[in-house]
Amino acid sequence: MSGFKLLDTPIDTTLLRSSLADRQCGGYAAFEGWVRNHNDGKAVQALKYEACTPLAMAEGARVLQEAMERFEIKHVACAHRIGALKIGELAVWVGVSAPHRGDAFRACRYVIDEIKQRLPIWKKEHYTDGTSEWINCAACVAPSHESSG
Repeated sequence: MSGFKLLDTPIDTTLLRSSLADRQCGGYAAFEGWVRNHNDGKAVQALKYEACTPLAMAEGARVLQEAMERFEIKHVACAHRIGALKIGELAVWVGVSAPHRGDAFRACRYVIDEIKQRLPIWKKEHYTDGTSEWINCAACVAPSHESSG
């Protein structure tokens, strides 16, 4: 399975990882992004992701296609949660399988950086002091210069 998914249920990393298995691939790289308990000096108790689903799905598919074209990889997948998440929950997962580890690592980094930069997915953090704030996810990561070709 190569593809992009938005999920309102927990991400099944075992299923996703097994879908990337390929006898032609000797390298596999994955990234997991978890909900942390702090951001910018504030104690976070939970968060909520919202997305413009049609646009996020289309742009997510474009990012994965770009990774296929830029790097010598066989399979790539990404799943991003939407809805309410608790501290420690998995918010985003990227997996790549390739004949060689270098391309798997580079493609994985490219995908997470581009997903964070380009997709219309918004995060609302809920703080322990009772306040909440929408976070501009595009500002969470600068484009990676390491990820080109």
